[in-house]
Amino acid sequence: MTELKKFGALVSRNIKCYFKDKFLFFVSMITPMILLVLFVTFLRGVYIDSFRGILAQFQFEAEERILNGLAGSWLLSSVASVCAVTVAITSNAVMIQDKIDGTVNDFRISPVKGTTLSLSYFVSNFLVTLIVILVVMAVGFVYLAIVGWYISFVDVLAIFADTLCCVLFGTLLANVVESFVSTQGALSALSTLVSSMYGFICGAYMPLSQFAKGMRNALCVLPGTYSVGILRKHFMSGYIEKLGEQGLSADGQKLLLDSFDGNLYVGKTQMPLWSMYLILLGTCVLLLTAYVVIVIVQNKPTRKTRS
Repeated sequence: MTELKKFGALVSRNIKCYFKDKFLFFVSMITPMILLVLFVTFLRGVYIDSFRGILAQFQFEAEERILNGLAGSWLLSSVASVCAVTVAITSNAVMIQDKIDGTVNDFRISPVKGTTLSLSYFVSNFLVTLIVILVVMAVGFVYLAIVGWYISFVDVLAIFADTLCCVLFGTLLANVVESFVSTQGALSALSTLVSSMYGFICGAYMPLSQFAKGMRNALCVLPGTYSVGILRKHFMSGYIEKLGEQGLSADGQKLLLDSFDGNLYVGKTQMPLWSMYLILLGTCVLLLTAYVVIVIVQNKPTRKTRS
């Protein structure tokens, strides 16, 4: 069997192990689904009231469908960006479990290169995370289609590209960090920590405009902030353009974007979209470099010294 076939078999095996474990799949899906349910039942009205408050400053009243869709698109961009990291951490449990039960040692004494094994974990983690995120996005798109759809086909393609970038970032981060995790307790602690904190420090759960200036600038140093920012841009742009067509001034459109992170600022400088991609993908390159180094070191053969 060629190394490529071995790699394909390992990727297939890892994906099957993940989806075969119903509890693991449930844990991965529970965070995005809880966020979606909380939004529909509690937070939607809060966001819509905030939008109305901003629009009232310009004596402008928007259609209910636009406001509902704008609020939904804001939350969906939050859920997608956060879950690209949290799901990647959880779905990588297959690699951790192989360490715990010794399966990884069996693989290492088989005719499979260590680099092939490590790469199979990375690729399967990427694919599983992408599948879960796409399922969540599909549910979100159905909701937006019902309450108010103003997203162009071009923006849908851009959102898909953004999702790939976010999943790549989340998968690389998960694999780098979890290369040093080898117990179930450590994995549970890591998953809990990331699930509870990541959404806040990247501005997904609460707009960065609501933070103090110093904290806001500090959070803009983190690359996860820009994974949220690029999704916000493409999710919200169609709704903002529609409001502009109906008479909302450019100042009103800008205030909406500024207030809900459609525009990101470092100090007083607005970050252009290309710079957000540059920071996010540049971080991916650094994480990939770190992961390659870790894989090489961990798979380096040890020499036995003679007494």
